[in-house]
Amino acid sequence: MTLALARPIPSGTPLVLFFHGNSFPASTYSVMLNELRRRGLQVHALEKIGHNPAYPVTSNWPHLVEELLAFAKPLVAAHTGTVVFVGHSLGGMLSLMLAAQHPELAHAVVMVDAPAVAGWQAHVLQLSKKLSLTNKFSPGAVSQKRRHVWANLDEVRAHFASKKHFARWHPQVLEDYIQYGTEEALVDGQLQRVLSFSRDIETQIYNSVPHNLERILKRHPLKCPVSLVAARHSREMRIAGSDFTKRVTKGRITIIDGTHLVPMESPVATAAAIEAAVVNMLGPVVAK
Repeated sequence: MTLALARPIPSGTPLVLFFHGNSFPASTYSVMLNELRRRGLQVHALEKIGHNPAYPVTSNWPHLVEELLAFAKPLVAAHTGTVVFVGHSLGGMLSLMLAAQHPELAHAVVMVDAPAVAGWQAHVLQLSKKLSLTNKFSPGAVSQKRRHVWANLDEVRAHFASKKHFARWHPQVLEDYIQYGTEEALVDGQLQRVLSFSRDIETQIYNSVPHNLERILKRHPLKCPVSLVAARHSREMRIAGSDFTKRVTKGRITIIDGTHLVPMESPVATAAAIEAAVVNMLGPVVAK
């Protein structure tokens, strides 16, 4: 059965609106985003989700969806071609929610390793939030203790270069994170480098992951196709399971080598997979 789109697919260069993963500003993804541009796509990205006090982080992220909406509406209104939401992890789940609740905006969604849950897992998540167990067992338990202050860029670079977790990253992506994932700030009267993505907000986002995605999609059935680009060794996707994602994507799933942070590890391969997913969903609209 063909999925009816909210509006016809126009000709012209596709517009990609990109939404980042938790704790990584969009500039961290510059290698991947520039590769998408090289492949003929227009790309705009929201630099930091959750840092505008007008859109606070609360359970199930309703205000974060509003933040994406405020970013997307003027860009979509000014564009005459197709519009695709692309999001990694946090950004993928928010892209799905935004496309469902505002079907007039997007012609397609590509979720990149976005561990969405439904069914019994969503009930467990809801209960753990009620009992405040997410504070102890979610990634927020780590993020709230994350080091966030360094003397200078060299110290930042040495810190992340020593971490096994970052050894898999593309060198330019790591350098972009060092440059744009930190910023100068006064700490105890001294100018130092601090994380530009607040670890408190990062923790709030982890501890308020949506347990109501299934309910949202029942209330607002998707009117555009959705694809998933997943990493073969993603612990996050393994924990979340794939049943819900398979239903949402109708089987449009591509597996590429990497972990949950595959856009940082293999940005060019991830961009190629995103482009292939868009072509698969929208056809000749993006043909070379």
